[in-house]
Amino acid sequence: MDIKKTPQINGKVLERTSAFLNAKKQIKKSLELYLIFLLPFLWFIIFRYGPMYGLQIAFRDYRAVDGIWGSRWIGLANFIKFFNSYEFKRVVTNTLGIAIYNLIASFPMPIMLAIALNVSYRNKFKKVTQYVTYMPYFISTVVMVGIILRFLNPRIGVVNKLITALGGEAVDFMAVPEYFKSIYVWSGVWQYTGWNSIIYLAALASVSPELHEAAMIDGASRFKRVIYIDLPGIMPTAVILLILNCGHLMNVGFEKVFLMQNPLNLRTSQVIATYEYSVGLKSAAANFSYATAIGFFNSVINLILIVIVNKIAKKYTEISLW
Repeated sequence: MDIKKTPQINGKVLERTSAFLNAKKQIKKSLELYLIFLLPFLWFIIFRYGPMYGLQIAFRDYRAVDGIWGSRWIGLANFIKFFNSYEFKRVVTNTLGIAIYNLIASFPMPIMLAIALNVSYRNKFKKVTQYVTYMPYFISTVVMVGIILRFLNPRIGVVNKLITALGGEAVDFMAVPEYFKSIYVWSGVWQYTGWNSIIYLAALASVSPELHEAAMIDGASRFKRVIYIDLPGIMPTAVILLILNCGHLMNVGFEKVFLMQNPLNLRTSQVIATYEYSVGLKSAAANFSYATAIGFFNSVINLILIVIVNKIAKKYTEISLW
């Protein structure tokens, strides 16, 4: 070994040893915090990254008796089958239609509610409003769908009772395909707006009061202070949440859609998630490889969307996830 290089090598070894000892000391010092972090970390590894091993089923003619590695490799055959399927256009169109409709309708609502609560000077009214708007979030999906079906029932539903009282005819809303998207989206807006406004209220609380005081001295109205102080103050939070929402845009909730589905509204209610379930588990000839390919396609579209939206946000707002 070259004698001149020996001190340099020894210096690197000492530097790495020192870094290791410092990291060990830091971990020991904050051991409780690392233990708290360990559970969600393991959950993520087991239930998020672990199942990725099974994605290769999408590229195989999977048979349970042969196992994953023993099943025949067929490449992109399952994806081509899905793209050529007569259901492809319908399920993709329905999924995108519901997802975009839901994003447009639901994304601004928490911001509007948070600002309205923030400008309110009546603490009692604010607390009651927060309590009333938060509570629907804790209703389970099954109960929520039960409430929707009960309210829209053509014979005993409150909505149809009101329609008939005003001289109209009862409508079986769940049997009309054109109503499905609106029922799905606006029931979700009612359920999640209050809860989703919490993060915006926290962001508004971080806005400096000195900015409002200076604006009031300059004669700015409350509306102008909302436009020029509150909205810019929560804009970084809103952009980050918008990017995250676009990252799972195609993941239209399976449980709620599935429970609201019936043969009469299937034309507009069949989305990728429910179609994947129907071909992968529900049908007599369950095709796990085909269902996995559909789910993989959905995930790839979500990945492309989050990358594109993140790039656009970074270009125009200088706010991004990475």
